[in-house]
Amino acid sequence: MFCGICLPCCTVILLVLFELALAQYEHLGYPPGYPDPEQEHYIAPQLSPDTPRIQLRLAGDKRKHNEGRVEVFYNNEWGTVCDDDFTIHAAQVVCRELGYLEAISWSPSSKYGKGQGPIWFDNLHCTGKEKTLALCPSNGIGVSDCKHSEDVGVVCSDKRIPGFKFVNTLPNHVENLDIQVEDVRIRAILSSYRKRIPVTEGYVEVKDGGKWKQICNTEWTQLDSRVICGMFGFPGERKYNARVYKMFARRRKPTYWDYAVNCTGNEAHLSSCKLGQASSLKLNGTCAGGLPVVVSCVPGRDFAPTSMTGFRKAFRQEQPLVRLRGGAIVGEGRVEVLKNGEWGTICDDSWSLLSATVVCRELGFGTAIEALSGGRLGQGMGPVHMNEVQCTGFEKSITECVFNKEALGCSHEEDAAVRCNVPSMGFQQSLRLSGGRNPYEGRVEVLVERNGSLVWGTVCSESWGTMEAMVVCRQLGLGFASNAFQETWYWPGEVSADNVVMSGVRCSGTEMSLSHCLHHGAHLSCAKGGGRNAAGVSCSETAPDLVLNPQVVEQTTYMEDRPMFMLQCAHEEDCLSSTANQVPANSYRRLLRFSSQIHNNGQSDFRPKAGRHSWVWHDCHRHYHSMEVFTLYDLFSLNGTKVAEGHKASFCLEDSECDEGIEKRYECANFGDQGITVGCWDTYRHDIDCQWVDITDIKPGDYIFQIVINPNYEVPESDYTNNILKCRCRYDGHRVWMYSCHNGKTSQLFVLVSHFNVDNQII
Repeated sequence: MFCGICLPCCTVILLVLFELALAQYEHLGYPPGYPDPEQEHYIAPQLSPDTPRIQLRLAGDKRKHNEGRVEVFYNNEWGTVCDDDFTIHAAQVVCRELGYLEAISWSPSSKYGKGQGPIWFDNLHCTGKEKTLALCPSNGIGVSDCKHSEDVGVVCSDKRIPGFKFVNTLPNHVENLDIQVEDVRIRAILSSYRKRIPVTEGYVEVKDGGKWKQICNTEWTQLDSRVICGMFGFPGERKYNARVYKMFARRRKPTYWDYAVNCTGNEAHLSSCKLGQASSLKLNGTCAGGLPVVVSCVPGRDFAPTSMTGFRKAFRQEQPLVRLRGGAIVGEGRVEVLKNGEWGTICDDSWSLLSATVVCRELGFGTAIEALSGGRLGQGMGPVHMNEVQCTGFEKSITECVFNKEALGCSHEEDAAVRCNVPSMGFQQSLRLSGGRNPYEGRVEVLVERNGSLVWGTVCSESWGTMEAMVVCRQLGLGFASNAFQETWYWPGEVSADNVVMSGVRCSGTEMSLSHCLHHGAHLSCAKGGGRNAAGVSCSETAPDLVLNPQVVEQTTYMEDRPMFMLQCAHEEDCLSSTANQVPANSYRRLLRFSSQIHNNGQSDFRPKAGRHSWVWHDCHRHYHSMEVFTLYDLFSLNGTKVAEGHKASFCLEDSECDEGIEKRYECANFGDQGITVGCWDTYRHDIDCQWVDITDIKPGDYIFQIVINPNYEVPESDYTNNILKCRCRYDGHRVWMYSCHNGKTSQLFVLVSHFNVDNQII
């Protein structure tokens, strides 16, 4: 009725409301982390008319999209390249022609599998500066005396040449080529998605010729979306509200890429998909009957979109039947599966990127970046549950894949591992190491908000330890912590960042960011102050991993009554219960004795934290202690009450035995180096002092026996969950038995109570 009276006014109101409805789409500048389009500076090579026109691709058993068997398309047929006389210079030509910055390495003898078709090039002699592989001197295209067992492969850098533009010289066979673009991104369009971390929904854009371009959705399928979500760390994709994007596209003219995409859904990266047909664009630049491609991805539970300040969860794996162990960062590790109540590993026979991707998606990550073999991320313990795993890539769990249940001939040296794509959470931007001699060490500096602005500052070093250092190294993608420092006067750092901005930090070790650890709020407390007393770390790509052998404990347990006069040295080192202080020298102590065999299954040697200059000499036993508390032995009642305890220092940490082919490196005799080499183990025999628990005062009954090695986390390891061994123990007053021994983690409550100072007020 009102509009009937004043039609012009009604029109104005409707226009204003329409503009307000579209306001959330108006801020179209590139979001943080997305630079403005670069100016195109890549110049396509100008080839003479008599140069053979070829196309290249990387194929075969690839671990990453930027490596594989070199294949050449010539004369309407794909073929390979022979490894005879192939050099890094030839690999450089291949990688540059494919749009990568440089070659990293090359591999002979069909490392990526045997190809098919002609062997187009043999005896290549490249200088590395040729514009195309066809310009390198060779026997002549198609002239070769090689077999496909000699097919060559290359590994290129994962960075593209800035401004690289795909140039198609074979228009009739576009669909056979891998996609070659500089970069790919999901660009959040709606304001509600722009504010979320990580970005899960928006336009799929490719950078081609230095410019970001959209893809026409006329040939886009759900399989294509699956690949995009997987490469950005998301396990799946979902439907989205197409109406708002349709309305948005009408208001903002897209810039379309020239081609469609043809993915199978199993590719680890868009670069591995095939290039589709050229897009049919209208004269005005829009795609015929289509709109820009939009994807909406489903993140794993632990990466659910949230603001940075609200994200305070430590990482927890989603799937109880599969887990990753031994990895430095979230989304990588040795693959272990649970079968009949026992964790075991997967043999790397036939281990592929497809199978690795099933594991990654199952755990709430994206596609696999790498399928690692040969125990690259440490060796597991227990059985090898699966062998010759073959997945289609669409299984919900690795346990649904076809595999050989017999793992004959498979040892833990062949344990399979994965590296998965994980969502970009932006954690690295709020942390840095400053003042170190290299990028792997330095004073820890964090970026925090103070009075409405972001400032850099230091972390209070009080109670700073290995667990906190582990989180820092993980957050920066620098691997494992090798040291945690409570003084950093030798690393000056940034003077403007000397002030303490974070104190009371307590980490469990599983957090993805230091800000997720418990710490003081606005009211800081740091008596030492920052500057030279600030926290610091050094990081390493590898770490040791100590694991106890349960069978040795079970098989060697016995009870001994020993007179006090034979226990004087042990008594001096406090290896008996407190009641031994008031008994005569001719009395006896009842000892629960056993042997312990400690393996190093990690990727680097286990060395004591202290150097030999600070080892403690014990005159009674005539040896040096390199770690005062290396192992704890505890006996608990079935309700969890500790009834007896023991401990042992690392008085002679050495290689007792090693796996075949590994030489001993550490021998503590004559003040020698102490440590445990990777692939070796140190055995503390049952008949040495302090290798016991004093059970003189306990009553017969059933108990829980527990051993914890490296209990104070003095030495960083890749996996602390296997540092604990538990056994059922029965003592009848005359004999003692150990049974059901297994490696396993204590309850989370026990870990937190033992690690945190509960008297401190932490939030």
